Amino acid sequence: MQQNKKWSVQKIVLIGMLAAFIFISTRFLSIPIVTPAGKTMLKTANALCLLFGILFGGVPGGLAAGIGSAIFDLTDPAYAPMAWFTFIKFFLMAFVCGKIAHIGGANGNNKKLNVLAALSGAFLMYIMYYSEKIITLMLGGSELVPALGAVATLLPASAFNIIFAIVVSQILTPVLHKALASTSLYKHAAETK
Repeated sequence: MQQNKKWSVQKIVLIGMLAAFIFISTRFLSIPIVTPAGKTMLKTANALCLLFGILFGGVPGGLAAGIGSAIFDLTDPAYAPMAWFTFIKFFLMAFVCGKIAHIGGANGNNKKLNVLAALSGAFLMYIMYYSEKIITLMLGGSELVPALGAVATLLPASAFNIIFAIVVSQILTPVLHKALASTSLYKHAAETK
């Protein structure tokens, strides 16, 4: 019983630290862009979401990505109303990425699975992102075709974010995996199923 409690505390601490990294990265390492479809940004946090899913697994990575991103949204009036959906989007991004990277006990060590995981997580998040934007514009009175046109203005920033996130997550995974492997926090808190 004591061991289980220790494991839970370590996992909670890890998720909190990772969520803080996501928040800080979004707050200070992003470039805001205003488009006809609304406010968006070029950001490094997407790479961290994928990276944390690969390194720590679906649930810890997903919770960190969702919590950190939602907290950021709650601090910005332009994003605050959709913080709940931001939690879902980024949770699922890292969760799917982590589950794929950990298939069959790979634990984020299989390069091909990691690439597939990052691609899957990133594309799932952007499908939800574009759907959210289209629905929001249509609820605001826009017709489908103008909504699609407005959302198309987000494609360059999204393409950059997707490519950057996948490449950076793949570069950092082996380096950080090796560094983290010897730490007790990683041994007790990462998913190893």
